[in-house]
Amino acid sequence: MRFLLPVGLIATTLAIAPVRFDGDKVLRVKLQDEKQANIIKDLAKTSQLDFWYPDATHHVAANTTVDFQISAKESQFVQSVLDQNQMHYEILIHDVQEEVEKQFDVKEDNPGRHSYAKYNNWSKIVAWTEKMVHKHPQMVSRIKIGTTVEDNPLYILKIGGKNKRRKAIFMDCGIHAREWISPAFCQWFVYQATKTYGKNKIMTKLLNRMNFYVLPVFNVDGYIWSWTQNRMWRKNRSRNENSKCIGTDLNRNFNVSWNSFPNTNDPCQEIYRGPAPESEKETKAVSDFIRSHLKSIKAYITFHSYSQMLLFPYGYTSELPPNHKNLAKAAKITTNVLSTPYETHYTYGPIASTIYPTSGSSLDWAYNLGIKHTFAFELRDKERFGFLLPESQIKSTCKETMPAVKFIVKYILKHTS
Repeated sequence: MRFLLPVGLIATTLAIAPVRFDGDKVLRVKLQDEKQANIIKDLAKTSQLDFWYPDATHHVAANTTVDFQISAKESQFVQSVLDQNQMHYEILIHDVQEEVEKQFDVKEDNPGRHSYAKYNNWSKIVAWTEKMVHKHPQMVSRIKIGTTVEDNPLYILKIGGKNKRRKAIFMDCGIHAREWISPAFCQWFVYQATKTYGKNKIMTKLLNRMNFYVLPVFNVDGYIWSWTQNRMWRKNRSRNENSKCIGTDLNRNFNVSWNSFPNTNDPCQEIYRGPAPESEKETKAVSDFIRSHLKSIKAYITFHSYSQMLLFPYGYTSELPPNHKNLAKAAKITTNVLSTPYETHYTYGPIASTIYPTSGSSLDWAYNLGIKHTFAFELRDKERFGFLLPESQIKSTCKETMPAVKFIVKYILKHTS
């Protein structure tokens, strides 16, 4: 498997052996009360718990479920603490390294062709963006909206007609590096939209009346790092002043209630918000692009994983947005549409009460900017794979999500002026 890395990275990358997770476990703990929640919080201070769900210690509370990764070295101690306190837990993954390797469980049919059933590294995705433009020159164009800290390009694919005054939908994938199923869906969406135009009635209607701006990988540097060095990497790769810890959580870096959660100000945390709103090149590039196309963009849809949820604003407050009823209605029907092919169950609702409170998120920022239809998909799964969803589930995940996205877009077309 080949990877193309920026020249400046090659020297440092060669010197670092990729992180391995031999014997690491992922535990799921059902917390009955505040005492049990505090035990997990105390463990997080003494042991290296990598929270998979929720994404940080301060969201750990009574009557919630917590998924976390623990090293082989510390797993025995952590399990003994849970046993001593009669806490109910299950081992979702017995050996994380084994699951990392087992992810690639789909054979390459045709090595020369772009595969939508496999996870693709960054160099393959770049080649794919060129291929889509070449294959559909009348319908697809590639826009470079900026570069990352490591000088990788940020590419948006515009799908649709040349009319600038058309309504548009902005979609992004891969804001968190380790959520690989997300970029896989953006590739699937572009492929299906171009392939079925003129054949599928709904897709043809949508593309005749709207444009789509699709950012296949938001966090390019982090995504490359998750392929080459650390499969569990989440943040981008920017250096933080006066800290040895690398990276900012791009989904805490938007200029919306940015400073409201004190727990996001530690550069060593997975949810570090950065030194200032839009401090990160990626966030700034996306924000600038959306602001400059605000007249036409009628919806913002972002794709994450995992937990099978469809979320809408707000994350930073429990207050409901003015058009809450419309968003809830659209979300309810969308989750029903999504469950039809494989009976995959999704929950829906505002971010703060459905998943956990967040600040500085792209969803809330886009909504407060004036885009009144904003949604976040948390894709599969919620059973045992978490971020390590096998390739054999890519197609079914994409096949159930595609009609759901088409429904949302059709709904937006009908309900926006």
